[in-house]
Amino acid sequence: MAISRAEIEEKVTDVLENALGADRDDIIATATLTEDLGAESIDFLDIQFQLEKKFSTPEKAFKIEQGELFPENMMSNPDFVKDGKFTDAGMAVLQERMPHVDVSVFASDRNVKGLAKIFTVKSLCDFIDIKLKK
Repeated sequence: MAISRAEIEEKVTDVLENALGADRDDIIATATLTEDLGAESIDFLDIQFQLEKKFSTPEKAFKIEQGELFPENMMSNPDFVKDGKFTDAGMAVLQERMPHVDVSVFASDRNVKGLAKIFTVKSLCDFIDIKLKK
């Protein structure tokens, strides 16, 4: 049975409320995980784990592969990041690996410090939606 977008949003909200202690009223589509909801780097692992648990069913485990939801090991690759900014190749890989995020949010300056701004409640819901349809 397919899960509706509303059900995805409800479950993602539950995960973020639990993982971050965020106020449910603050968990809106445009809220960024770090700036608006207070997530720190360690929280990203907890969010991933809780999403796997929340979306797994007795029939099928919901598994998020390393680097699939949040970028990993890209910042140390000189082909992808140079002088603290994503290269053209880095931007292309980011978009390819993560179609659930809007990289245009920081495309103008490409500073790696702005990367966290692309992870929103909506991007998590989009990720789940895309993954469940595979």
